[in-house]
Amino acid sequence: MNEYLFSYGTLQKDKVQLETFGRLLQGSNDTLKGYKLSTVRITDEDVLSKSEQEYHLIAIPSEQETDAIDGIIFEITPEELLAADGYETDAYKREKLTFRSGRTAWVYVAASPASPAH
Repeated sequence: MNEYLFSYGTLQKDKVQLETFGRLLQGSNDTLKGYKLSTVRITDEDVLSKSEQEYHLIAIPSEQETDAIDGIIFEITPEELLAADGYETDAYKREKLTFRSGRTAWVYVAASPASPAH
């Protein structure tokens, strides 16, 4: 059974997908309500070599109902979900959330409120 993973950042990059999953992913646009974007500095050399950027977006819960994050829900295998876990740093935790479309998918959000660098 396949899994669904929402991406709002570097997992949308072709290079990251090819190096993490060995293929380009297929997905559809969706929106995560009740969250906003911040940034986090990445120091993991493996992640930096794949993403080629020091600062990554990170989703944090918002108190504003109108806040939302646009992204893509990708259909992936359970093995690819574990590969995505390996790609994300300790600043992130994986949660299953419901999106504007009504679909549910995994998404990486801030592991703690203090994680993001504003």
